[in-house]
Amino acid sequence: MKKIASKAFSSAAALIMVAASAGYALAKEQVVTIPVDGQSVVGTLETPDNASAPAPVVLMLHGFTGTRDELAVKDTDDGVFTRTARELSKNGYASLRIDFRGSGESDGNWEDTTFSGQIKDAVAAIDWLKQNTQVDGSRISVLGWSQGGLVASHAVAERPEVNATILWAPVTNPMFTFSNLLGAETVMKAIAGDPQTPHTIKLPWGVETTLKGAFYQELPVKSAAAAVSAYPGPLMVIVGTRDTTVAPQPAAGQILMDYHSGKEELVVFDTDHVWDAFSGPATLDNKMIPTTLKWLNENR
Repeated sequence: MKKIASKAFSSAAALIMVAASAGYALAKEQVVTIPVDGQSVVGTLETPDNASAPAPVVLMLHGFTGTRDELAVKDTDDGVFTRTARELSKNGYASLRIDFRGSGESDGNWEDTTFSGQIKDAVAAIDWLKQNTQVDGSRISVLGWSQGGLVASHAVAERPEVNATILWAPVTNPMFTFSNLLGAETVMKAIAGDPQTPHTIKLPWGVETTLKGAFYQELPVKSAAAAVSAYPGPLMVIVGTRDTTVAPQPAAGQILMDYHSGKEELVVFDTDHVWDAFSGPATLDNKMIPTTLKWLNENR
């Protein structure tokens, strides 16, 4: 059944309180490496410290120019993903957050980044979790944010046995989103050029970045909507009405509902693309994480 939810998440908060009172407390963290094409993907595996059995696990995929801990949250010592991982652990879930190759501590060069490469990293991480005895490899869910949401949609299409998928403001139309972000002229020039030619541009927030033509040449051919049409499992998409990065919302989120078959939910909040992280943790703590946990609990 297709539905849109927006407010009244007291039931989700109640679920969190019940889980926390059940005895899940501190988490154990360890840095792990996953081999992909002769290189290493580095990640942080976080497990509930006092779980009586291997816990279900959530693979967390970061966004464009991000890293596995993700964006710093104002007035905290957390990144968006470190804070989310800690709350997952408190509620009985393990998590693995990875740096895609070329990002963070993983091998590779940023300028060689492509969607295909990140999808391969995500699929390798899913397969690694299946074999890891510290977690319940039969209960894997995937959480992807922004570009990580596009990657997640393709990864679960390749691994349709994934228990549940949660996409936070996923890039649904890469050509449109990155033409706005990187400049339409640059995008068209790079698509027409050599895949190995580097292109340096200044991002809207003032930072320069360099990507080879191969990144741009995948923009017209990768589609989150096409990917989720091949994923039969439970799909939740969370978007913000003030998102100017992946826009327009909620239409950009609704398209995934239109192409996905199976249990699904589109959740719409009054927030921006980064869940108001520049203002503090309130949106994360009161909306994003409780809603995500509710979906995970319903689809364990």
